[in-house]
Amino acid sequence: MTGSPSSPGPGAEGSPRDQGLGPRAAAVLVFGSSAAVLVVEIVALRLLAPYLGLTLETSTLVIGIALTAIAVGSWLGGRLADQVDPRRLIGPSLGVSGAVVALTPAVLRTAAEWAPALLLLIASLAILVPGALLSAVTPIVTKLRLTSLAETGTVVGRLSGVGTVGAIVGTVLTGFVLVSRLPVSGILIGLGTLLVVGSAVVEWRTRRWRGTGTPALTLAVVVGGLGTAVAPGGCDAETRYHCARVVADPDRDSGRTLVLDGLRHSYVDVDDPTFLEFAYVRAIASAVDAAFPEGEPMTAHHLGGGGLTLPRYLAATRPGTRSLVSEIDSGVVRIDRERLGLRSGAGIDVRVEDGRLGLRELAADSRDLVVGDAFGGVSVPWHLTTVEAMADVRRVLVPDGLYVANLIDHGGMDFARAEVATLDETFEHVAVVGEPADIGLDTATTSDGGNLVVLASDRPLDLRATQKALDARRTGWRTTTGDDLTSWIDGARPLTDDYAPVDQLLQPSTTRRGD
Repeated sequence: MTGSPSSPGPGAEGSPRDQGLGPRAAAVLVFGSSAAVLVVEIVALRLLAPYLGLTLETSTLVIGIALTAIAVGSWLGGRLADQVDPRRLIGPSLGVSGAVVALTPAVLRTAAEWAPALLLLIASLAILVPGALLSAVTPIVTKLRLTSLAETGTVVGRLSGVGTVGAIVGTVLTGFVLVSRLPVSGILIGLGTLLVVGSAVVEWRTRRWRGTGTPALTLAVVVGGLGTAVAPGGCDAETRYHCARVVADPDRDSGRTLVLDGLRHSYVDVDDPTFLEFAYVRAIASAVDAAFPEGEPMTAHHLGGGGLTLPRYLAATRPGTRSLVSEIDSGVVRIDRERLGLRSGAGIDVRVEDGRLGLRELAADSRDLVVGDAFGGVSVPWHLTTVEAMADVRRVLVPDGLYVANLIDHGGMDFARAEVATLDETFEHVAVVGEPADIGLDTATTSDGGNLVVLASDRPLDLRATQKALDARRTGWRTTTGDDLTSWIDGARPLTDDYAPVDQLLQPSTTRRGD
């Protein structure tokens, strides 16, 4: 009967078989497009990290844009499916999104180098456009599969479930498999290729190849691949967490700088481990040399490895020292061995693990020294900054042991003050080492911020010996403790596992780490 509830809707053109889209094909399209949205979201975060930092704000921005894309795409896809033959929409949605995804690495890296003011806009579009197009596939496919109002709940529920499973698989596959095995650019170019091929298959299945845009989309993928090869900002290696490069020092044949996500993380002299380039490393070495008898071996634990500059220094100046290093990035450890001269048998044991989890495995009273120097881009992993984490540090230190940490902050130094307040709540004795203006000892000079080194112990700190060692290394740094330090902390709230807004407190700088 004409107009009955079981009749096909206005956009239908017969049965699903006539439309060339059966239940399995519909499920594959929804599953694949939903997975692709999450792949783009996760990989975009990695692609942007060298330029915007791997911070809570960056993650929130990317997630927000991706959710916006999903909302806009779902709404527009459903609206268009009611107005246009849905079979005309699926192929272009897949194909155009594939072309944009494949072009993304080259376009973003070029923009970061030549038009940094436009980077955020271009990055937003690179996530929003393919995300919206791919999210439109689910309502379009749903429209094609709805041939009777009696089965609306079944069709919508099934395809929604399939889409959710696809998103889960895309997330897990990217996070646990793709990022650890493939470069970011390779993931996006590969995904773009699959989407364009999928577009061609859909066009053939549903419309018997009426589309004419496939050659142009294929060309876009090829251009994306070639553009990525010549675009600036390349890496020597893309690790699970970083875009990594090793840069030779033109003024020192054996000098190497480890650059992670565009930031200078470590300087290593592969022939002379006692040569310390960065001021903060010289400050840490000065504090250690002042706290322990010269040449005496020790047991040390390092939260964060990077180029392993300090473990090498301790091995060279204190033969017999055993250093255990918690480094979360296996790719950085591989670079240490292949490019930075790390040799076995040097008394340095590197474990690929999270620093806080590594601390928990250590026995109480087992370390003379703990060094905190872990960074994720421009920020510090927040869970290594809290009262609870510092209590674990104190637990593994011997009674007269020493904790030394590298801090980076600028502007009002809000994070640095909060972290020192955290240590002041945990240890009996705390001191800060840094540029006089940065630690409140030179009020006539404006603080530029940068690296600070904080010392904490349950035994009194020999700051006179520390200052002597700093002067010998010509750092220009000073020490502060007691009332001066309390005044500098200025009532900052200690960080806890329940309250640690590190990304909000820390003010990054365009100056590279270690400068």
